[in-house]
Amino acid sequence: MQQDAIAAMPEVSERVRALLASMRLEEKAAQIVGYWLDQGGEVVAPMADEMTTSDGSRTLADITRHGIGHYTRVYGTRPVDPAQRAAWLRDEQRRLVRETRLGIPALVHEECLTGLAAWKAATFPTPLAWGASFDPDLVAEMASAIGESMAQLGVHQGLAPVLDVVRDPRWGRVDECISEDPYLVGTVGTAFVRGLQQAGIHATLKHFLSYSGSQAGRNHAPVHAGPRELADVYLPPFEMAIRDGGAKSVMNSYTEIDGVPVASQPQLLTRLLREELGFTGTVVADYFSVAFLEIMHGLAADRGEAAQWALEAGIDVELPSGDAYLEPLIERVRSGHIDERFIDRAVLRVLAEKEELGLLEPNAFDDDAPSVIDLDTPRHRDIARRLAAESVVLLSNDGALPVTADARRIAVIGPNADRPEALQGCYSFANHVLAHHPGHDIGLEIPTVAEALRSEFPDAELTVTRGCEVEGFDTAGIDDAVAQAADADVAIIVVGDQAGLFGRGSVGEGNDTESLELPGVQRELVSRVAATGTPVVMVMLTGRPYAIGWALDGAEPRPRAVLQAFFPGEEGGPAIAQILSGTVSPSGRLPVSLPRAAGAQPFTYLHPPLGGASSVTSTDPTPVRPFGFGLGYATFAYDDFACATAAETSGAFTAAVTVTNTSDVAGTDVVQLYGRDVVASVTRPVVQLIAYARVELAPGQSARVEFDVPATRFAFSDRRMVRVVEPGAVDVWVGAHAAAGGPAAADAAQAAPVVPGAATARTRVELTGPVHEVTPADPRIVGVRIA
Repeated sequence: MQQDAIAAMPEVSERVRALLASMRLEEKAAQIVGYWLDQGGEVVAPMADEMTTSDGSRTLADITRHGIGHYTRVYGTRPVDPAQRAAWLRDEQRRLVRETRLGIPALVHEECLTGLAAWKAATFPTPLAWGASFDPDLVAEMASAIGESMAQLGVHQGLAPVLDVVRDPRWGRVDECISEDPYLVGTVGTAFVRGLQQAGIHATLKHFLSYSGSQAGRNHAPVHAGPRELADVYLPPFEMAIRDGGAKSVMNSYTEIDGVPVASQPQLLTRLLREELGFTGTVVADYFSVAFLEIMHGLAADRGEAAQWALEAGIDVELPSGDAYLEPLIERVRSGHIDERFIDRAVLRVLAEKEELGLLEPNAFDDDAPSVIDLDTPRHRDIARRLAAESVVLLSNDGALPVTADARRIAVIGPNADRPEALQGCYSFANHVLAHHPGHDIGLEIPTVAEALRSEFPDAELTVTRGCEVEGFDTAGIDDAVAQAADADVAIIVVGDQAGLFGRGSVGEGNDTESLELPGVQRELVSRVAATGTPVVMVMLTGRPYAIGWALDGAEPRPRAVLQAFFPGEEGGPAIAQILSGTVSPSGRLPVSLPRAAGAQPFTYLHPPLGGASSVTSTDPTPVRPFGFGLGYATFAYDDFACATAAETSGAFTAAVTVTNTSDVAGTDVVQLYGRDVVASVTRPVVQLIAYARVELAPGQSARVEFDVPATRFAFSDRRMVRVVEPGAVDVWVGAHAAAGGPAAADAAQAAPVVPGAATARTRVELTGPVHEVTPADPRIVGVRIA
């Protein structure tokens, strides 16, 4: 296997090949590691406090005497002034060119999942909100703005997007994910890749592969996924981002699959990723994952053996530092345990990436860094506001929304009502880094929900009461909240999460949960406030879906309306306030099913008949609100659904529907095309999203939405583990969510939940011809036209 792997060396320019030929072994190793400039014990990565090996006695010149591959998080480890740091970085790159023997600059990478993770940089909605928007174009616009900010600072690579498909909401990193549906993840994630790379920043797809399938929703836990689930659920978003988005970098998953750590698997990181998907960029290690092969997986006896496992598997760059790929790997080469050509393979890929980014040009750093850098411009804020507004999901409304102008006394209650951190995700700079710097200025304006409501309702008397904390069991403040609510015309109660890392918060990396109840005593707060009889609107600011059936469909007292916002970012407060006032009609749709209970997990709407409710079990996994669900102030009807009744297995068919705004207010509908493979050689989901489109309509206006559906949207891995489209019948329909127009009891074991949502009648499409084996040339994305 070693000889086969190193025989397939990357195709690179003569300049890159000549540069490699001139390098000493130590210089090669230096190019395939990172160096974390500011890491000093602050935990912004798993086990960072234990893994950090920084030696404060060594100068940067000494550390980089053989060169350096990456600089790790120059801006995203502590609060630094952007312009000053950019000037320092430009000088440091010049020093590397001037003082190292080969004069190769460093590639600088940063986190950018909810915006550039740097002080004073715009904070956008979290990826779960991207999914809720069902708006890839706006996500691409956001990513382009993020990339432009990174380019100003001299950053070259962004560690985003996360393409993990949500499988269990108990997992803490759900807020970093886009959806439970692979097609939605793939289309939105690919849009992010295109936007970021359009700005000249290389995107990094995370986490390859199946990280989100961890046992019991626990971070870094083993994954028990079969090859078909890997191929049909976890892989498609990566394939789309690579083939259709041209992604330049991939990051490995921390997890192990069936006992084999991903970081040591050439079957995944070389054979699947490169030989089958055609990926030609660099594979970077998730932080410390090479060393984890020794200290967490027990696969290696020492760092040198861990380095050999990872390098042979296909990890080109060790991040965030060189614990394994420097001295331990060099010794491994000199002792004859690993062929030096494995290092050559990785170095060629790194140098080719630096060449593509322009870092090898002689004038790459002739210009000075900008003296003034604004990372939160009006353009940033406009994009952030639009995406936040599109992502808020109205889950229920018993006439309490919109709040009318005659509400003179508004009680704003809850632990998330008046905290800017509550609007931001785990990878926002405030929650990721500033949590280590209490009292430090957040660096930009982030209006809270309470502050935004004061602006939206200037003539109303607002009172703000916390009532309780996000976590903990102190109920002392609930009495005051109840009193404020009883004296108000309407109570807006803002509950949910605090994002953070590794125990600092209720959701985020390392913050997994055994329960899907609202954290702490927040349910008690909501119930007691609702018992006052004052109309109550519950606003959820969370990083995961919670089991809130009691607030939606439970016995009285309960909120009259419920809004779900997935960490909507710096403009989330104003966006929510405008939705509450009726200035904006909500248009978000659930990118994940709203769970009934933690005990029903893991659950996905993409389940076969045996995965749903039935008479042979006393437990019911049916979600309280299905994937794709969302209400608005406008209402919509679907008419004249037309769909071809036959298509070749290697071809495509067209489906079209007329959507009409049947209300007296403007609004946006998310038209969702669903399908089901009726009979197949392996079990298939009872329903799957085929395509979607956002449609803005004035009162009474209609639009014709046409979908050009490649038959590959019904592809799956057959019993040979070959991805195919089989001949036979498939059902196709348009619905407002995954349960609208769902299968009848005679057709599947699960009956559709009783939730509002229009749907068309089904059309049966006959896929004809031979079994079609899917090729890279086959289309993966549905074409959409709106007229």
